Amino acid sequence: MATVGSYLATRLMQIGLKHHFVVPGDYNLILLDKLLLNPHMEQVNCANELNCSFAAEGYARARGVAACVVTFSVGAFSAFNGIGGAFAENLPVILISGSPNTNDAGAFHLLHHTLGTHDFKYQLEMAKKITCAAVALERAEDAPRLIDHALRSALLAKKPAYIEIPTNMAGAPCAPPGPISAVTSPAVSDPETLSAAIEYGLSFLANKLKPVLLVGPQLRAAGAEASFLELANAIGCAVAVMPGAKSFFPEQHKQFVGIFWGEVSTLGADTMVDWSDAILAAGTVFTDYSTMGWTAEPKGGCVLTAEFDQVSGVGAAFNRVRLADFLSGLAKRVTYNNTTMIEYARLRPNPIQARTVNPKSALSRGEISRQVEPMLTARTTLLVDTGDSWFNGIQMNLPEGSRFEIEMQWGHIGWSIPAAFGYALGAPHRKIIALVGDGSFQVTAQEVSQMVRLKLPIILFLINNHGYTIEVEIHDGQYNNIQNWDYAALVEAFNGGDGHAKGYRASNGEELAVAISKAVVHKDGPTLIECVIDRDDCSKELISWGHYVAAANARPPKAS
Repeated sequence: MATVGSYLATRLMQIGLKHHFVVPGDYNLILLDKLLLNPHMEQVNCANELNCSFAAEGYARARGVAACVVTFSVGAFSAFNGIGGAFAENLPVILISGSPNTNDAGAFHLLHHTLGTHDFKYQLEMAKKITCAAVALERAEDAPRLIDHALRSALLAKKPAYIEIPTNMAGAPCAPPGPISAVTSPAVSDPETLSAAIEYGLSFLANKLKPVLLVGPQLRAAGAEASFLELANAIGCAVAVMPGAKSFFPEQHKQFVGIFWGEVSTLGADTMVDWSDAILAAGTVFTDYSTMGWTAEPKGGCVLTAEFDQVSGVGAAFNRVRLADFLSGLAKRVTYNNTTMIEYARLRPNPIQARTVNPKSALSRGEISRQVEPMLTARTTLLVDTGDSWFNGIQMNLPEGSRFEIEMQWGHIGWSIPAAFGYALGAPHRKIIALVGDGSFQVTAQEVSQMVRLKLPIILFLINNHGYTIEVEIHDGQYNNIQNWDYAALVEAFNGGDGHAKGYRASNGEELAVAISKAVVHKDGPTLIECVIDRDDCSKELISWGHYVAAANARPPKAS
């Protein structure tokens, strides 16, 4: 006979987890004990629940699914932030919360860690808003069914799920797990609808002269990267990539024409998209951020949209069509048309050679990018935090195999620190580099201590320009100023006598080069390189983007 806790542990292991992220609290301690008994998973403590949820989000980016375990209310409320981000970013993170003893509700007890009411169901109702499935166990015998339902829902929808387990139920007996296929069997396209969608796609492309493929951030969640590459090779046309999908299509591919981001596009991608008479948008998500305040949203009769499980165009919609199936089916029958590549050969911008500067000159944003880009290899994952790091990272050329992670939809500053921690555990064979601003770092800095504890050789480039630069470019005010920290010294304070983190400060190119040379050979802990630049040194792309987003935010209310 299994227990509720051992059942959950087995299922988490069976869906691919080697780690689960936790913050202990008295309502989840027995559950944590049961999870620890599973020899195939490692329990990873986090500094707080916000960081715990973002660490799990980063782990899900690396492994496809993740779990974090917190306590009731005071823990779960903090974790909801990262779970909301996982929902927005299409990542199946399982949030597991301990809850009060099952006897307390009926006894009308007032309990700690609650809102001071006799109703303890409020957390479940809140979780329903940011997950694809939320369950609360009330009887141990229901645990197998409810746990399996939550996990399967998350895996199918690529969204978070929530499981609530009372403190006195984690050790209660229940039926043992059945075959894992009940949880992991994939969703399939409806055959007739898929066939109809492919026919529609072929007719959409049939009379078009200048087709372009546009890659969106849902491509990874749909497991459709290989199918998209198959279609791109078959049709031979230009391929543009949205910023949230950078690295989902190889940038060294001959058909790659840059990142499409309106006025701040790279390599002329906006020109190609604007010139096209047929845009097949695969996995795209258009928001005010990704469209420059709604100034660069492809729409109308020239757009066919293939989403996670739906294909649509003007006057047509096909549901229960999996994106990978549609792209692969279309690839087998599409007509080759490289017109846009012939045109792109004429207008392709010449690569801008990085300007060499006096190594003793004051460090600049451009010099940081110039020195970071050569560090990227096929084994590197680059995470960029919300802010000018977005734009600096977007401009970098990725070698084949290199991965790029950005939180474009949720846009939570500080995300990159715990996400890099989680990603490093999920992909131990990869080299993790993060670009983060000083303001962002101050939100989640505690998780560096977990990198120290587990001796993870993550390299953090902290851009210190004394404030929230992204907010400055959207709408400036004194609230964008922050207290400066001694960041290079701070990271070494996390060592606590037995850690091996290294901190360096660079104020010119020569100091940065020396710091990088030391960071790349440091293997038993994180390295933070504090890059000190002028407050007004930001990319022109951030300035343009900030202008358009601010204009969108400032639209007056419509007259009633």
